[in-house]
Amino acid sequence: MKYLSTRGHAARPEFCDILLGGLAPDGGLYLPEHTPRVSRAELDAWRGLAYADLAFEILSRFISDIPAADLRAICRQTYTAQVYCHVRAGDDAADIAPVHWLEPGRFGLLGLSNGPTLAFKDMAMQLLGNLFEYVLAQRGETINILGATSGDTGSAAEYAMRGKHRVRVFMLSPHGRMSAFQRAQMYSLQDKNIINIAITGMFDDAQDIVKAVSNDADFKARYKIGAVNSINWARVAAQIVYYFKGYFAATANNDERIAFCVPSGNFGNICAGHIAHQMGLPIERLILATNENDVLDEFFRTGIYRPRKAAETRVTSSPSMDISKASNFERFVFDLSGRDPAVVRGLWREIDQGGAFDLRGTPHFGRLADFAFVSGSSTHADRLETIRKVYERHGVIIDTHTADGVTVAWRHAAALRVPLLVLETALPVKFADTIREALGRDPETPADLRGLEALPQRVDVMAPEVETVKRFIADRVASE
Repeated sequence: MKYLSTRGHAARPEFCDILLGGLAPDGGLYLPEHTPRVSRAELDAWRGLAYADLAFEILSRFISDIPAADLRAICRQTYTAQVYCHVRAGDDAADIAPVHWLEPGRFGLLGLSNGPTLAFKDMAMQLLGNLFEYVLAQRGETINILGATSGDTGSAAEYAMRGKHRVRVFMLSPHGRMSAFQRAQMYSLQDKNIINIAITGMFDDAQDIVKAVSNDADFKARYKIGAVNSINWARVAAQIVYYFKGYFAATANNDERIAFCVPSGNFGNICAGHIAHQMGLPIERLILATNENDVLDEFFRTGIYRPRKAAETRVTSSPSMDISKASNFERFVFDLSGRDPAVVRGLWREIDQGGAFDLRGTPHFGRLADFAFVSGSSTHADRLETIRKVYERHGVIIDTHTADGVTVAWRHAAALRVPLLVLETALPVKFADTIREALGRDPETPADLRGLEALPQRVDVMAPEVETVKRFIADRVASE
């Protein structure tokens, strides 16, 4: 399998090259040259597989430069009950990504938050850590990972990479914008290869810095810069797996169809659902849910993509979605445009200059119905009400981002005649202040994470300036 850039760069690398590289040289995002289609016979064969073996079957469609035996071993090393052990009461401890029905057979949660950092990002990031270690060992290379997080990506990446040979992590986060638990998960890590940088701005500022550094070819080569944000195709590929797992768990046979509702800020999680749909998974609807930062919802309703400036980005109680420039959205627009890189280059020329684009009345927007998307947004009041209702009706506490998903899913549920799964994003303990506001009680903290917020923390705070971050990276690499 070869990969191409959404902006048309001529090179056609394989998986391991783009695993280490992040952005394409022209600033585009990588996608496979073609989306592999899954046959009915393959769906039938996959229905009973354990998660690790299902991951191998799906990922092997996208990875042709890792021997099959090695890839299978990496999947089995990653997806174990020991790694994904923080299960909800009543769920099977051996089941990775369990379905927790709120209305049996009709409306449920796809449990993705039982990994080491209690967030869905662990589902892909644990695999990414093992892939990085394998490929770097094969090549005798080292890498400096530069990432940005609005909350959960950072801790998931750091827990996946801590102690890994040949890997150093520089993780940018918005200073004071994450929950106390999220900050503690990241900043309390004392591993030498984990370096936290708090940017005095919003997540979009941090994400812009990562892209700017990645687009500096000389700096990127000199300091061996790699990426773990969802601009890295391997993250998206790994997330495809749980859409298949959720489908098999929620249906009795492969004649049935399903709908997924996905809380989304950076479009990475739902982009994986889009790829699963393109592969042939019987998805009736992909429901995109945003919070008050509704840039993506605005596009799917109107055809206008209008990223906000950092000063216009709202600070909300679902902070991991406080994003106004969705970096993975370019992958979807590439498909929406008929995979025309010239169209994408033109549209993102406007975006990169701080503008917007309007696809209303174009053939591209006219094709939107082919991709099964609908959308909606949620507010703080919606989150509180939804958290209360889910707890009162079902005895289940959900986190704020999952509440955004449930809020929007409820609005669309009546029009559907298929099972509807909301992708759970995190365990509620990560957002205890809002849970307390909604329910008047604290969410449960897993025993092995009690006292986390009292641990010593280390983080470097700096201005949202590309050159400042580059100097910091260069000095840190030189000092070690």
